[in-house]
Amino acid sequence: MPKHVAIILDGNRRWAKKNGLKIAEGQEAGCRRALDMTEDFFIEGINTVSLFAFSTENWRRPQDEVDYWMVIFEFFAKMMIPQAHRQKIKVTVIGKRENIPASLRDAILEVEEATKNYEGKHLIMALDYSGRLDILQACKSLAEKAKKGLIQAEDIDEKLMENELMTKCSEFPIPDLLIRTGGEQRISNFFLWQSAYTELYFPTVLWPEFGKADYLEALTWYQQRERRFGLRV
Repeated sequence: MPKHVAIILDGNRRWAKKNGLKIAEGQEAGCRRALDMTEDFFIEGINTVSLFAFSTENWRRPQDEVDYWMVIFEFFAKMMIPQAHRQKIKVTVIGKRENIPASLRDAILEVEEATKNYEGKHLIMALDYSGRLDILQACKSLAEKAKKGLIQAEDIDEKLMENELMTKCSEFPIPDLLIRTGGEQRISNFFLWQSAYTELYFPTVLWPEFGKADYLEALTWYQQRERRFGLRV
């Protein structure tokens, strides 16, 4: 079984359009699907699940859509507290926080503080996250440490780099499996460094329709993969 599964939650807008609903209703359905699936995410010993919910590029979408996303994320954060306590799940949010509303920042801090001591199940939400910016901020941090004499240039290796990435919060920062729902076959600036040897799975099912059976199918597909990491087997 993978230790870390990353999921790009794609297809909320298309699901809403297909069902004759408003975009906001698709966003709400996607949020509820994430809440409903939380228990299933950690079956069979999976430790970390990362959900890519809102990219830095998503700020370019219509303002009313972005505003509603912020409301939805705040709802998700508040709803996760009792659910995380019941299932003993640690919740962490990665990404920039400067541009999100203060009430959402407060909700994020609240759920993180409430669940920080749980171990074995770790839910990471990527909000205003960019893989390129993640790598860039890690490089800047290493450069600053070198400037202060804390490290030497020759000390910088993959391990030091990974310790500066936002996924350093996880015991298993490298995803074994990345699932993108909705049929698109790209990772859209998500976990660029971390996904070098990640197995990529692209089901056509839209995220609000993605259920336990679909998740189990993805895990079964992963188990059938021969992971070589560049080696000849």
